Amino acid sequence: MKAIKSFFIAFSMYSKIPVPQFPWEEEDMKYIFCFFPWVGAVVGGCVYFWDGFCGRTGVGELCRAAVGAAVPLIITGGIHLDGFMDTMDALHSYSPRERKLEILKDSHIGAFAVIMLVAYGAVFFGAFSELKGVLLQIMCGGFFLSRCLCGISVVSFPLAKKDGMLFQFADSSQKNIVKGSLYLQGMACVGWMLWLSVPAGLSVSAAAVLVLVYYYYRSKKEFGGVSGDTSGYFVVLCEGCMAVAAAVAQIGLHWHNSAWN
Repeated sequence: MKAIKSFFIAFSMYSKIPVPQFPWEEEDMKYIFCFFPWVGAVVGGCVYFWDGFCGRTGVGELCRAAVGAAVPLIITGGIHLDGFMDTMDALHSYSPRERKLEILKDSHIGAFAVIMLVAYGAVFFGAFSELKGVLLQIMCGGFFLSRCLCGISVVSFPLAKKDGMLFQFADSSQKNIVKGSLYLQGMACVGWMLWLSVPAGLSVSAAAVLVLVYYYYRSKKEFGGVSGDTSGYFVVLCEGCMAVAAAVAQIGLHWHNSAWN
């Protein structure tokens, strides 16, 4: 029963998908992050369904790419983008750590948040528009993998603050069980990517791991650890880098096929 409640809490917190509502108790929060990746599975499934629908109905490439790139935002309600924007404001403030943590909590957005969001959106849309076939399937798996790695970071990395919802979730988690579950799910996802295409799967999964390493050192240096906002920043950055890696692999595959034809 606790696992079922944790599943619903994960979807209630990190998506706009309607789920049963009930009072949260500490016991219900132990396994939330075990189910966090499945929000990404829904995102990836919807992106794949949309791409298939476009192929069968003749929807234009621009519409296919624009709606496909917007699906993660629609399903999650922008919760991760909110963290990305807050983190961008804090990082570009070049202030002492205490001031950066205050900026993370500030509900207002600054110029750098908007600038970086526009830049990110352009890069993500451009990369996503290149993805087709196997490379798109791998990227769909990337939405699952990014959340596996984010969950691992929450229960493994130092926390920037000793309060807030993320601290409550992390403190209540059965860390060994959650980490074990996320590692297994992440490895299964990487294995699936490699089964689809070894070079492309390796490129995309390597990009995700490199972002995780970067995130660990940057968050520790700038904030003293991770927080709810920086976790959203990680998910967005990780998915963007995976999309770019997949797009590069797609272009390389196209070039290779053209050279042999």
